[in-house]
Amino acid sequence: MTTERKVLSGLSVGASTLEIQRISPPRLAESWARQKARREAEECPDVSAHDKLGAPLSIRAVAQMIGCSAWTVRQRHIPAGLPYFRAGSNGKLVFFRDQVIAWILQQQRKGG
Repeated sequence: MTTERKVLSGLSVGASTLEIQRISPPRLAESWARQKARREAEECPDVSAHDKLGAPLSIRAVAQMIGCSAWTVRQRHIPAGLPYFRAGSNGKLVFFRDQVIAWILQQQRKGG
């Protein structure tokens, strides 16, 4: 590593290779905490802007609402007509609370 690169990266000019190698990626606990915060943000969005569709839900939240697994929602209920929105061409599935409830009520009326 050149002296100029060491200065730009915040390392001391006399930094050895061992000092550079001591810089480690975030610890596992930090990564887990970030993932947990992201999941909670997905499952508990701000509901003030959702008038007609209800709050957006993740597939895990829908599975919890129905009482099954996310796999069952994806493999069984979506092909049966559970309404969803795909965010992006290969993005995640977004469900809306009021639509899911209406679909459940419709299924109960049909006896399915």
